[in-house]
Amino acid sequence: MTTYIIRRLFLMIPTLLGITVMVFAISRIAPGDPVSLSMGPGGQMDAERASDVREARMRLYGLDKPVHVQYGKWLCRVVQLDFGDSIKHHRPVITLIKERLPITLTLNIIAFVIIYVVSLPLGVLAAVKHRRLFDQASSVVLFMLWSLPVMWVGQMLIGYVCGPTFKNWFPPAGLSSNYADQLPFFSWLLDRLWHLVLPVLCLTYTGFAYLAKQVRAGMLDNLRKDYVRTARAKGLSEVVVIFRHAFRNSIIPVITIMAMLLPAMFGGSVIIERIFSIPGMGLLAFEAVTTRDYNVVMAVATIAGVLNLIGLLLADIAYAIVDPRISFESAV
Repeated sequence: MTTYIIRRLFLMIPTLLGITVMVFAISRIAPGDPVSLSMGPGGQMDAERASDVREARMRLYGLDKPVHVQYGKWLCRVVQLDFGDSIKHHRPVITLIKERLPITLTLNIIAFVIIYVVSLPLGVLAAVKHRRLFDQASSVVLFMLWSLPVMWVGQMLIGYVCGPTFKNWFPPAGLSSNYADQLPFFSWLLDRLWHLVLPVLCLTYTGFAYLAKQVRAGMLDNLRKDYVRTARAKGLSEVVVIFRHAFRNSIIPVITIMAMLLPAMFGGSVIIERIFSIPGMGLLAFEAVTTRDYNVVMAVATIAGVLNLIGLLLADIAYAIVDPRISFESAV
């Protein structure tokens, strides 16, 4: 197993390089550049002066070099954990990431825990009560949740529960109230949780709807297997049959989904943070794409690529832990 993990870590390097090459090429092919966007229409400046200013800024940011030279210089800096300076914010990209990454991680970790706490027992219970009222009702509700677009749900929540027109229950934006810095710790924590309710709700409902359906399908498949009938014939309790036998053999698809869920939620944060004006990595990525802030775009893409690769590696390790039949010795 150790040799396999080391080998996978080395294989991550060319994969990550391929991801960065694709993102770098796409960002440069896209119309517009950060210098032109930052200068605006140039109504206050004559054409010759505007051209001189543009060329000076292009040299300042290294955008006057060929694309392969730009990528080579960026790659040399990234090896030293230096993503360069943000063209929009005029600050080191690594500083912006240190400020905003904890916010996005907080959202995603809370949502990740809620998804699994809700979906696992819900899926198991729906499978045990197959074709009964609970199974049919939960299937309808989960299908509806899976079908609702996150952007639409976020806008509806802001309109109906965040304003004086209907119910003013939750704040529509931000992570804390204006006076939060003056509050004692527990009051500050409650204020922060109050602000996180709607963003976390929007980030979780599609995840646990999808995962619960997958758990239900896996459990139904295993509950029909011969080894479950044998376990019941031996007189084992229903709890032991369900959780020690059927659920354990149904967990492989759950692990596969887990490997993709955290990176997917990281990408989904772009929409959530934009809707609720949360200053996290998602909002930073959205602003970087719209303003062609190349260094920030590349940094976010690199982090997302690392998360995907780590998620796949952790999933492979979890396979071997959960199912003793799986061995990676032959893959080394």
